[in-house]
Amino acid sequence: MKRAPIFPAPQFPPVKLRAFQRMPPAVFPAIMGLFGLGLALRRGADVIGYPVAIAELALGAISFLWLFAALGYLFKLSQRPAVIREDLAILPGRAGLAAMSMCLFLLAATILPYAPNAALALVFLGLGLHAALVGLVVIVLANGPAEGRHVTPVWHLNFVGFIIAALTLAPLGYVALATAIFWATGLIAVGIWAVSLVQLIKRIPPAPLRPLLAIHLSPASLLGLVAQLLGMQQAANGFALLGGVILLAMLVAARWITQAGFSALWGAFTFPIAAYASLLLVMAGATGADSPLVWLGALCLFAAIVIVPSIALKVLQAWTKGSLAAKTNAATA
Repeated sequence: MKRAPIFPAPQFPPVKLRAFQRMPPAVFPAIMGLFGLGLALRRGADVIGYPVAIAELALGAISFLWLFAALGYLFKLSQRPAVIREDLAILPGRAGLAAMSMCLFLLAATILPYAPNAALALVFLGLGLHAALVGLVVIVLANGPAEGRHVTPVWHLNFVGFIIAALTLAPLGYVALATAIFWATGLIAVGIWAVSLVQLIKRIPPAPLRPLLAIHLSPASLLGLVAQLLGMQQAANGFALLGGVILLAMLVAARWITQAGFSALWGAFTFPIAAYASLLLVMAGATGADSPLVWLGALCLFAAIVIVPSIALKVLQAWTKGSLAAKTNAATA
């Protein structure tokens, strides 16, 4: 007769974790979405006509929120540096850590009007950090199981995320570097889109992972924004159109994408819609108040105002209650 497996008795009293010992990287995509919303509000102030102070106050609060979360992860890392490889081995961890470093670029864009030199320093710090994370991701994927090396929308965050740096580099006069980042990340994004489309045709993704499909809107929006800043009007128009097609597809398939119910992966809905609102508002500002892009941008911004904070609030509540780490399988230092 086969014996039943013997499991160790649960430890009593339960082991108490140290502060930030299981800090979940999955909180950062929602924070990145809040950053994107704040920047979209700033861009919409001149186009729509509300006080820009609303955006500045929001961006200030979000900056402190990101700083607190980033320091929390650094404290986790200081307790056991190898924990970062364990976080990068899972999809929520790869997405979260990419978002954490991308928020440095967004913080640079936030302080750009007030402290250009500090913004430039943050951009280069972000480029170094994001490049280091990409290197670690490549190592983790190469040494991990083969099924973990499939292309996912999170690859946009890992390998195309550098594009956000160009939003600060271009206004500061680093046009050549911004242009190089635009072309390099644009080619990578096209490759990821193409492979993802083939995968989507061949295999239906499991319901819990479908919210990640929304990430495909993000590079189209960001590449369009950078193209607009660099004076590449036709490219900006093309990415805006592509983003509109992706957004429309997401709206049509919204029930199918959200079939599994709310999870931390819903953070993937936040930053793409905010970035697309920014693109439409920047293009509207360039074409004039009579442009239909003003109404489209305002509609998209309103949608972001409704969607982004509501999702971010749920994610932040799960973090403060301690359930986010368990639900996203965050590593323990």
